[in-house]
Amino acid sequence: MSDHDEQDHTGPIKTPAQFLWVVLFSFVLPIFIIIGLVYYVGAANKPAEGSSDLPKSVAEHIQKVGIVEIRDANRELKSGEQVFKAQCTTCHTAGALGSPKFGDVAAWSPRIKKGYDALLVSALKGKGNMGAQGGGEFDDVEIGRAVVYMANAGGAKFAEPKAPTTSAASSENSAQGMNTK
Repeated sequence: MSDHDEQDHTGPIKTPAQFLWVVLFSFVLPIFIIIGLVYYVGAANKPAEGSSDLPKSVAEHIQKVGIVEIRDANRELKSGEQVFKAQCTTCHTAGALGSPKFGDVAAWSPRIKKGYDALLVSALKGKGNMGAQGGGEFDDVEIGRAVVYMANAGGAKFAEPKAPTTSAASSENSAQGMNTK
């Protein structure tokens, strides 16, 4: 037999110690890695995702989405001045948080140029530091009246919005269901 034939039949493992290391790394090490991963996945003391305070995390996930309000549909709607005094005066009398002061023509002028509809949308949905007023204690028509009251004090000539007629209001209520916040 020649040396050439003997080299063709030998592999990279030449000693029993090398064979033992190959077996260890090929079979035993992956088994231990799998056991470790199974233990980690099954461990019950992992922190909740995004939170280390489990009760707080659960409370945030099950918070209320909305509430149902039942209002007297036949009640008399408030005037713009009444709504202003009840809800708007806190910020708009003092000009708090950048709100235009009541009666300040210079502050109201650029807002009035945008029109009544833009002012009403800002009041109902909120803008800047002012939170949304829609769906609160007052109807949208009453909020609209307060917007007209403040804008007219600042130099506008907007007409006060009228209360919806009974047939229009009842069809709107039946289409919308109940008023939700």
